[in-house]
Amino acid sequence: MDRFTDIQLHIDNAVDWAWNLLPDLIMAIILLVVGLWVVRFLNKMVHKFFERKDYDPTLETFLQSFIGITLKIILFVLVVTQLGVKTSSLVAMLGAAGLAIGLALQGSLANFAGGVLILLFKPFKIGDFISAQGVDGTVKEISIFNTKLNTFGNQVAIIPNGQLSNGNVINYNAEPIRRDNYTVGIGYGSNIKEAKEILLQICEENEHILKDPMPEVYVGSLGDSSVNLSLRFWARNENFWPAKFYVHEESKLRFDNAGIEIPFPQRVMHQMK
Repeated sequence: MDRFTDIQLHIDNAVDWAWNLLPDLIMAIILLVVGLWVVRFLNKMVHKFFERKDYDPTLETFLQSFIGITLKIILFVLVVTQLGVKTSSLVAMLGAAGLAIGLALQGSLANFAGGVLILLFKPFKIGDFISAQGVDGTVKEISIFNTKLNTFGNQVAIIPNGQLSNGNVINYNAEPIRRDNYTVGIGYGSNIKEAKEILLQICEENEHILKDPMPEVYVGSLGDSSVNLSLRFWARNENFWPAKFYVHEESKLRFDNAGIEIPFPQRVMHQMK
């Protein structure tokens, strides 16, 4: 009988505890739902603000990520406090957890710092074509921890911001025009002046190749089996690849028509008797 009484007492205490906690639990759920809605609303407001203003989209992505994470942490503290956890205990718990997480996530903190540096110094922005960490691609997104690139094959490469901020980055869109250095070899018996005139004529006829600065062609080197001509021309970033591919194709076609030989490695086989 005494055991049954103890069980009933525990059940009554549990029911009383749950009943007393119910109002705080309901308020915590309401606070959580409203808080998440506020976070989404503020991110939408940030997006609309950047749509109306002519700001760098890199800043928008970074701020949305930062605001979302910061507000969710604050919301977590408010919800837990609403459930009756003392603020002093929560602060001590968060401090200990923050220290442990900070030690475990040193790389992530370095990536966050790298994201801030990228945002401040702007070595590149969304839409730029860059080469970094062995990857070439167009910058798709810059978040607080990493940067996403779209590669030539339409894959998404994710590079930590810490490595980007501390490593070498080539930004091909930093300047409005680019120069290409195209090297083509011709045979030693071919007419060098005629070959140079053909290359310059190709540049003159192509609308994507700039006439100022003027294209130039030189004898770059004397190879083992060819005279290597170096053609240098300029094109705007958006026209660079069409111009480059045009020069490669046209030089081969016109050299063939002019009888100018482009040497290539050959192997001669002798039959042993």
